This record gives sequence, C-alpha cells and structure tokens, in this order.
Amino acid sequence: MNTDLSPRLGAWQQTWRLLTAAGVGAVAWLYTGVAVHWQGGGTGTWFLVGDPLVALGCLAVLLWRRRFPLAVAVTVVAAATVSAAAAGAALWALGSVATRRRPLEIGAVVLAYVTGAQFTGRVYEIRTPEDSWWLEIVLPALAAGIAVAVGMAIGARRVEVRSLRDRAHSMEREHAARVAQVRAVERNRIAREMHDVLAHRISLVAMQAGALDHRVDLATEENRTLVRGIADGSRQALEELRDVLGVLRADPAGPEPPQPSLDRIPDLVADARSSGVDVDFTTTVTGHPPDALGRTCYRFVQEGLTNAAKHAPGARVHITLDGTPGDTLHASVRNSRATTGIAPPPSSGYGLLGLGERITLAGGELDHHPTSDHGYVLTARLPWPNAKHHGERGHE
Repeated sequence: MNTDLSPRLGAWQQTWRLLTAAGVGAVAWLYTGVAVHWQGGGTGTWFLVGDPLVALGCLAVLLWRRRFPLAVAVTVVAAATVSAAAAGAALWALGSVATRRRPLEIGAVVLAYVTGAQFTGRVYEIRTPEDSWWLEIVLPALAAGIAVAVGMAIGARRVEVRSLRDRAHSMEREHAARVAQVRAVERNRIAREMHDVLAHRISLVAMQAGALDHRVDLATEENRTLVRGIADGSRQALEELRDVLGVLRADPAGPEPPQPSLDRIPDLVADARSSGVDVDFTTTVTGHPPDALGRTCYRFVQEGLTNAAKHAPGARVHITLDGTPGDTLHASVRNSRATTGIAPPPSSGYGLLGLGERITLAGGELDHHPTSDHGYVLTARLPWPNAKHHGERGHE
C-alpha cells in the first residue's frame, strides 16, 4: 500500500489523466495496425476486440495506482505485453511508481516494461530488419525514461509542496503560541494594574464604611465627612476602573497613558489622609529617578498604604523615602497596631506577591514582617543607576 501522502484527485483530474493514457494507447494501437497492414498481414479479431478490452481493463486498474502503485504497475505492464493499446496505461503506471522515487521499484518496473515490449511486436508478427534489434530496446527504454523523469519531477514537486505546507502550519502554530503568550502576559499585567489601582481605593472606602458602621458617637459633621469620603472614593475607584478597562478597548497602536511615578506619591498620601488614614510622609530623595524606578516605588507605597488601611484600621502609618542617583533608593512603609475593631475586608494575598515580582524585576529586594509593637513594616531596596554613567556605558 502506498504510504506516501498526496492530495486526493477530483473527478476531472482523474478523468483527464485516464484520457491522456487512453490517447497514448490509441496512438500505439493505430501505429500497430498500420504496421501490420503495411506488411500485408491481417489484424484479426484480437486486435479489434481483445486488444482494446485489455487496455480498458488496464485503465480501470489505474484507479487504484495510488493505493497499490507497485502491484498496479506490474499488472498493467504485464498486460501491455499482449495489448498495444495498453501502452499508455503502462507508461502512466510507470510514472506513478516513479513519483515515489524509490530506485528499486522503478528499476524493476522499467525492466519489466522494456522486456514486455519485445513480445508485443511478436503478437502481431511485425517484421523488423535484423540489424535494428537495438531499436526494439532503445525506443521502449527511451519511453520508460521519459515516464520516469516526469514521475520523479512530480514526486519532487509533491515533496516540496508538502514541506512548504508543513512549514506554513508550523509557523501558524508558533504564531498562535506567541499570540497566546502575549495575551497571557498582557492579562497578567492588566490584572496587576487593576489590583494596584483598585485595591488601594476600595480598601479606603471599606475602612470608612466600617468606621461609619461601628462609631455611634460621631458628630453630624464627622458623619458627613465619612459619607463624603466614601462617595468620593467610590467615584474615583469607578473612574480608575474605567481607565484600566480602557486599555482593553484602546487601539493597540496608540500610545499608553502615562503611569504614576515618584512625583505622584504626595497625591497618594493626600488621598489617604482625606480618607481618614493618619499618614506621615518623609522624603530625602535627591534627583529624579528613571520612570521604571519611580513607578515601582509608587506601587510599593500604594501597596503599603492599602495593606495598612485593610489590616490595621486606625493605625498610624509612616512612609520614608531616601536615595540618590548612583546608589540605592530605600522605601519604607511602617504602621502601628490597629486601633479599631473593624473586620478587615477579604484579602486575595496576591498584592505582596505582585509587588515582590515588580521589585525583583527591577533588581531590588523586598522585605516585610511584623514589628515588636504588633505593627507591620514593609521595606524595599531598589538600585538607582547613575544616569550619566549609564549613558556613557551605553555609548561604548
């Protein structure tokens, strides 16, 4: 059975191949009849009936040449020994075997074809000059060589097309894998951004709502302040959520909105204070850090304030920043123990994991642990390359 893969043939493709083989056989059959009459002989019933019937049988057998190429080729070549009209079918079967490009199979069928051609002329007693015996070998061998050459060319073309098709499929699979990877990375990035942006704001809103629920001794103005803070915080959380989801709807080729950096930390602290968090902020940072470093520091402070508001409501929070270019940027968020008994909102546990990943990618170190006064401290050390030296190295 033929194990070589090749495209299935349609009805028209199959038909014109069989018609071509029949046409070549008809030419050989007519040539034989003319030769017999020219020499004064008679063709007889076999030439008029048997020979064409054998050729039709060979053409029918060719329908299975792709499943059983060697068996079909041997059968048709053997039948062509007694049928001049089967010469086209024999050559087509030989070409079909040659598409497999297997030398032993091709050699065996060619030998059978050339040998069988020596007996075809004797069936009809066609006389040839004694010194032309070599033509009886060369002409069939030449016809077989042409069939083999065409078949091998077709086989080589099939292999090339199959290789190109497999390569295209492989490239499509690799492209799909890269697209899936990019999408996964983008989803993770958006998930982190949504956590960083929303967790802080929602935590403050939850803390204010909890204080409003547990404090029954608040004055009217204090109640209004808390309610106003909840309304403002909810509105800002909704706007920030809209901004983050806008990334999914935005044109991929368009520029991304600017990300918060170190200069936005005072605004972050002011928002926390307006929400009722007691925050002290101290910075001795000199110079302007790179955008990536400033963004990482901003997310660090944001995560520290979020955790303090979520897990230590009413605690005092101390934020300290210190660093110079060419050295290290130190950041610390320390909170005292909780002073109210408000139940903390549910925690996903991914905030510090995501923050640790950010800081690790920035080449820094993150540390967090409880303090002796039942508080909590979050510290980060981030490398701050000297912009001038970094630029000089970049030009080397």
